[in-house]
Amino acid sequence: MELLWEMTGWAGAAAMLGSYLSVSMGWLKPGISFQTANLFGSCAFIINGTLHGAWPSVATNVAWFLISAVALHRLRTKQEAVVVDITERTSTNTGTLMIVQAPQPTTNCA
Repeated sequence: MELLWEMTGWAGAAAMLGSYLSVSMGWLKPGISFQTANLFGSCAFIINGTLHGAWPSVATNVAWFLISAVALHRLRTKQEAVVVDITERTSTNTGTLMIVQAPQPTTNCA
């Protein structure tokens, strides 16, 4: 069982370092995949750190987990808010198509 927890810790390290490397090198955009890898990695480190009694590491990874979870929630909310219903609308007078501008997504920094 000890080997399982060690493998969990190493898998978490690989996920977090791999996602950070990928974003830093421009291979991956900092979005859902990046945050999901960080969420998984922090969970693995929380488990591993708890079993080893490494409480500063556990506390850091709980914070890391919460940051990733909030970021994923915000990304999901942002994607849902950007959905635009595109339907053809015609002017009643001329029969020509009207130009309807799509709403611009806003970012909430609060």
